[in-house]
Amino acid sequence: MTMFQDSVSFEDLSVDFTQKEWQLLDACQKDLYKDVMLENYSSLVSLGYEVTKPDVIFKLEQGREPWTGGGALPSSGSLESWNYLVCLCNFNNRSFNK
Repeated sequence: MTMFQDSVSFEDLSVDFTQKEWQLLDACQKDLYKDVMLENYSSLVSLGYEVTKPDVIFKLEQGREPWTGGGALPSSGSLESWNYLVCLCNFNNRSFNK
């Protein structure tokens, strides 16, 4: 069996939101985003990923909002990610409220 090994970067695993997109997220979605982004970065570092810490990680560690730019229109990638976060939060809320 042949295995192919591609390099993975933090950017491959990250999701960026504009300020307007960030404001559409509820507290559960923001918490989930923070947990996932910090965990992704931590996992990459533990695997030997050596690069300057991304600005979004600094912001999250300091409790600041991680949105980028001012972007008038949401990007399609961020909207897809946002929809995914909505589904995860709805699932988690149903699971914990039973």
